[in-house]
Amino acid sequence: MELDADGFVPFPRPLVFATNRDHLIELARFLPNVRRIEVRSRDEDGDVVRLVNVWHGGGEIPAAARAVLSESMLSWTDHATWDPREWVCRWRTETHAFTEAVDCAGTTTFVEKDGGTLLRVRGELRIDAKRVRGVPGFLATKLGRVAEETLAGKIRPNLVEIAKGLRKYLEGKAAQTSA
Repeated sequence: MELDADGFVPFPRPLVFATNRDHLIELARFLPNVRRIEVRSRDEDGDVVRLVNVWHGGGEIPAAARAVLSESMLSWTDHATWDPREWVCRWRTETHAFTEAVDCAGTTTFVEKDGGTLLRVRGELRIDAKRVRGVPGFLATKLGRVAEETLAGKIRPNLVEIAKGLRKYLEGKAAQTSA
């Protein structure tokens, strides 16, 4: 299933790109469905930066529901390669639950537009329910499609929230600077 989302941030592309890459932990407070983000590793090779971040979701999930859902169901590891020469972040998401069945990868491109930056997220989410223990083969294809549609429906708004979070974060920094 295709993932696509666009979000506009009214700040210059170099600032938006660097902020998204380097201040993700601070941005988490502006993301309603994220409780926290941990940087596991950062590797710099010239201008290219490779990051491995662990995201902990469930921010707006009621505490009672979170008690039923395991931490692994609400967490994922993001492998990202940031290349400022192309203004692109290539990412691959590794779920902590049903890892063998879920494949999710794509790009976020930072495009100059109207004096600001358009974040263009494009990716693909594939769920192979045949690889989930206990799912009957005759249901796997249909169940995989339903799971993809449901998850993609949850992911798209979260991708847009990143642009909104960047905007709020940068507006806050600008207000601090001008005060």
